[in-house]
Amino acid sequence: MKKASFAQILRYKFDNFISKGGMSIFFSLVVAFLAILVVIGGVRAAIFAIHPEGAAPFDDMLLNIFITFVQLVDPGNMAQDITTTVDYKATGVLAGLAGVILLSMLIAVVTTALDQKLHELKQGHSKVLESGHSLILGWNERVVEIVRELVMANESERNPAIVILSDQDKELMDETLQARVPDTGNTRLITRSGNTSLLANLDRVTVEGCKSIIVLASCSDSAAVEDKAASDARVIKTVLAVVAAKHEGKQHNIVAEIFDARNRAVVEQISPEEVRAVDTEEILAKILVQTSRTSGLAVVYNEILSFDGSEMYFHRADWRGAGFGELQYRFADGVPMGIRKPDGAIAINPAPDTPMQDGDEILILAQDDSTIRLARKPVAAPADHPLREGRLEPRQERNLILGWSRKAAIFVRELADYVRDESAVDIVVDEPSEAVTQEVMALKRELGSLTVQLYDANPLSNTVLVALKPFTYDNIVILSQGGATNGPEKTDSETIIILLLLRAIFEANSGEAGQTALITEVMDSDNQELISRAGVNDFIISNRFVSNILAQISEEADIKAVYDNLFEESGSEIYLKPASLYFEELPLEVSFADLLAIANKRGEICIGVREARAAADGDRNFGVRMVPEKTARYLLTADDTLVVVAEDEL
Repeated sequence: MKKASFAQILRYKFDNFISKGGMSIFFSLVVAFLAILVVIGGVRAAIFAIHPEGAAPFDDMLLNIFITFVQLVDPGNMAQDITTTVDYKATGVLAGLAGVILLSMLIAVVTTALDQKLHELKQGHSKVLESGHSLILGWNERVVEIVRELVMANESERNPAIVILSDQDKELMDETLQARVPDTGNTRLITRSGNTSLLANLDRVTVEGCKSIIVLASCSDSAAVEDKAASDARVIKTVLAVVAAKHEGKQHNIVAEIFDARNRAVVEQISPEEVRAVDTEEILAKILVQTSRTSGLAVVYNEILSFDGSEMYFHRADWRGAGFGELQYRFADGVPMGIRKPDGAIAINPAPDTPMQDGDEILILAQDDSTIRLARKPVAAPADHPLREGRLEPRQERNLILGWSRKAAIFVRELADYVRDESAVDIVVDEPSEAVTQEVMALKRELGSLTVQLYDANPLSNTVLVALKPFTYDNIVILSQGGATNGPEKTDSETIIILLLLRAIFEANSGEAGQTALITEVMDSDNQELISRAGVNDFIISNRFVSNILAQISEEADIKAVYDNLFEESGSEIYLKPASLYFEELPLEVSFADLLAIANKRGEICIGVREARAAADGDRNFGVRMVPEKTARYLLTADDTLVVVAEDEL
């Protein structure tokens, strides 16, 4: 190999030095300035030594060198050489030209450095100096709803912060949040761009100091299978990075959004005490099933799942051997729904005579945790109303599902646990794929007691809907029609079209129409008002419901076990049951304490009331009032319903 020359070596080292960035360039300019000052100042000093008379009025050598300095930093100072001889003028011109060149280069360097710094700040590369903050890792269509919920949860906190790290552009995230969450109260929103599975990026958002972490999927529920698999892989890597980044001995409350059941088991094994994996589609499907069983249940869930309204809390007190049923009358705000044992086991709707042990906590539904106080004596005394004999009878049902997603398959399986044998489910899908056809065939083989039929037709067609005679069904469930390419706005637009077509069909066939319940899925909560005006009995806002659940689990990890129990057919769930099921004679004026007592006689817990006369009034929460005061009084009619936690709907 030929040996490099001294000039090549010098150039190589200079190139490496300059490539380090702004500071090295600035240092080079300073050196060049000093070198030019020495050369030109030295020449002017030499000229002064030869004939000082030509430098008048600058009759001092040091003053002449200073004149060179001021001409370098400000070329306008060349005017000071108007009265000097040509040789002095020549040094002034050289100093002025060098100054112009150096000044231009310096301005360019400073401008570039400032631009790079501003770009860096916009991209969020600086470290977040927060502690006790909520951390969201990832970005999808649910992030806005999650932020809204966390903002409400932080209303009573001091100086709270929500930090978001995702691979999205920081400016885009900031603009989206400012547009859709304009009022954050006392909560500060901080965004950073970067890969969520890199330890350096997790250090930038101070992962070791946060109070909770939500890891979001990178795609929607309607995405292709391969996209969901890639999302699960990214979430698993992120959870691994979070666990690796934490300080030894510190535990995080980590909620991860995972699509595949096997991947959920894998991610929870990473750190079983910290990680809770959530299947959003399964949760929504189960809520849809339960909502189809009871009109008004979506309103109840909308309140319970949100931080705005009644919420579920765990509360510990000195029980002094009190029975669980007795505690229902000893809270001015709140109704106990279950017991959490010291080992973490949770029992929903235990028997009223279950004794409370030391270390037990109650699961209580209340307006706010700050108002939960165990009174020494009952805050109200219930009247002893006789319980009406009998139960509801299960019946055969006809259900219609318009659209298809993985939620549809879960819906059908869950529905089979509730309805009588020989009930029917008709599914209408526009040009179903082979995979959808095979999945429906598998459901038919698996659920022999349920008649399942698939129809290849477009639910957006009025002709198709008229031919189906939708008014002959007990329940119609409208799932989001869009595939992987449809966004929430287009999906909701198609849902609204179907609802309007159905409403017209029902009006045209009012003489034949029965009590068909319309249940639909809404993607964007901003479309809630439009949907509510389209004649829907119940609607679930997918992104809001799932976001609420993710936010609540991030605040209290054991709430997931409560939801797992409430959304299963086995165990106790929430139902709305007619008042006529409890009382022999109606109308009847009763207190909420009376409703607690009569529900206990059926082995149930009353947590609210729905008044039929306000069922269509959105301003009155569609007639639903959760955990009212024990002394609140109601004039119940046969159309009113009790919101209860019960083993079944009968």
